[in-house]
Amino acid sequence: MERTSGFRRLKCVVYERTHRMASTREEIQSELEDQVAQLSKQVAALTKTMSKRSADVLADGRESASELYGELHDRFYEALPGIRKQARVAQKTAQDNPVAAALVGVAVFGLLAALLVRR
Repeated sequence: MERTSGFRRLKCVVYERTHRMASTREEIQSELEDQVAQLSKQVAALTKTMSKRSADVLADGRESASELYGELHDRFYEALPGIRKQARVAQKTAQDNPVAAALVGVAVFGLLAALLVRR
């Protein structure tokens, strides 16, 4: 008896599912159109969200670059007197020892040429 009632339940479940799937072609097409419309709305929402996030990231990047430029400018401006002083010392040394300055210049030129040839 138990076996028969289990079979009847299974038969009812199969009948319900088959009946649900036996929708008309128009109903299936309508459901698909609704799903496509929902997906289109979701894609539009995701596109809008990504666009906003991209704009925010770009703004943050610009701000960071601006801060970095400002910091580098300040450091360079602070270091400029020392650089000028070292340049004057190097110029005076080169004037006092022209042969040594020429040798250093040739050595630096040679190193740069070697680095460029390797690439």
